[in-house]
Parts: sequence; structure tokens; C-alpha cells
Amino acid sequence: MRLPPLNSLRAFEAAARHEGFIAAAEELFVTRGAISRQVKILEDHIGVQLFHRGARGVALTEAGRRLYPVLTEAFAKMLQEVERIAADASELRVICPPTLSLRWLLPQLEQFRIAHPEIKVRLTTSFYGGKGFDPAEFDLGISVQNRRGRPKEIEVLPLFDMHLSPACAPALLPALADGPAALAGQRLLHENPRREDWAAWVQHFGVKEVDTASGETFPNLDMATRAAVMGAGVVMADLLLCREELARGDLVLPFPDMTCGTPDGAYALIGDRQKWHDPKVAAFREWLLNNPGMAALPALPQ
Repeated sequence: MRLPPLNSLRAFEAAARHEGFIAAAEELFVTRGAISRQVKILEDHIGVQLFHRGARGVALTEAGRRLYPVLTEAFAKMLQEVERIAADASELRVICPPTLSLRWLLPQLEQFRIAHPEIKVRLTTSFYGGKGFDPAEFDLGISVQNRRGRPKEIEVLPLFDMHLSPACAPALLPALADGPAALAGQRLLHENPRREDWAAWVQHFGVKEVDTASGETFPNLDMATRAAVMGAGVVMADLLLCREELARGDLVLPFPDMTCGTPDGAYALIGDRQKWHDPKVAAFREWLLNNPGMAALPALPQ
């Protein structure tokens, strides 16, 4: 047997829920006669009477009582999924690590919301975890260009370079006046337990006196930077993310000409290739590339 016409199923479900044809007609914006005809079409289609009709109105038969909850649940599920699909089409799910979110993306994000009020941005401020970027959970992510083990189906759009250089509170500056080798006598502040940024800088400039395994580790750059402002040691500053502390003079660069990038490459926008050209994804991508407020520092010195 083929499925009955959708209009007849909808008319029956409304009539069963309201226990009458008049209220069902008002809900569906049709006449009472139209509801009656659609219910009759359904009854003829399945060969079973669904309502007892009498002078005082209608009442469900045993078959009608069986069919009614099944249709109610089915229509509810259809509506739920339609609403979910509509929400997915207008909601942009973005994941960005904490420091990058707080110090770079969040201050600019309201500009995107103003430019694209039709797109609802849901930002998750978190690290990616062991499995990396999950396209089933997020539409886009902000990460690094050269993340190891990234699947080939993930698109990568470089946004701006990292610029790394040691930074400290002004009170520590005299202790570093003799040059980079003096860092060996200072407490290093690391943004994570991997200590990669200090290792990259030391290797780039060949500062062999510095033990990058020493010093304090923090969950993120924001906390390490705050510790540096307190005078707890020397942080490997990202010049873009730490620009407010540097502009205020809370942090200073003891070796301003010694700036480098990292093997991770630039900060980058990432996303699943199948969603890369979706309108909401393309809008965010174009905004990142063209918004003057997102401008980063000049290119690294050669």
C-alpha cells in the first residue's frame, strides 16, 4: 500500500487532537467541509473508518485511536528536523582556542554580526582535543596552518603570521641587557607543557645557553602573559596577541630585532571541504580576509 495523501493525514491528526472538525479547520485555515473530505479520503485509502459520526459530533474509532498517536509523533519529528535544518542553515559554529578568542576574535566578532545579522554565530572557546577539528560539530575553526596529522579533506586558509619574541616586565629589562644569553638566568614562562614556542625561538637564533625545558608552564598564553606582567619571568610573546600589554608598556621586548615565526606557520581558518562554499561559511571567510579591523602585523622580516 502507498502512503495516503499528506493533506488527509494532517487533517485527520488535527481533527483527532481537537476531537472535532471545526477546531481542526480553524487550525489549518480551511473549512469544516474540507476537513471532512480529507478524512474521508484517508478512510477510503486505508479501507477503515476512523471516526464515528453522529449528531453531537465525531469520536475516534479503535482504528483512529491507534493511528492518531503515530501521526502526532511523526509530525512532531518532521517539524523538529525541519527546524533543526533551518537553524543549521543560519547558524555558524566556530571553534577557536581561548587566547586567540579573547585577544583577537571576540573583539572583532560583533562587526561580523552587524554585517550579517542573518547569520547566528555560535563561538566555542576551547582547544580541539586529541581528535582535532570535528566537521560534524563545527563549521569552521581557527587553528594553525601546519597542524600535524590534519585530514586531507580539511581546507586551510592562512590568515596572518605569528610573530614571536621574548617579553618581560620593565623591571626585568636591566637583567637582560647583556643579550639573549642572559635569558639563561631568568625563569621562562611557557604557554603550554609542550614548550614549543621557546624551542622555536631559541633554535631560530641559536641561543644555546637557554634551557627551554626549564621554567613554568601554563594552560594558555593569556595566563603566561599575565604572569610575565607580574614580573614572574619572561614569556615568549605573540606580538599580535600581546599587543595591548606591549602598547601600554606592561611588557617590553628586550630583543626587539629578534622576532621569528614557528614551524606551525600562520594562524589559519580551517573547515570541511564539503562546507567550504556554503553561504554562511563563505561570508565569514570573506569577512576575515577583507575586514580592516582584522589586520595583523606586517610580514616577518626576512
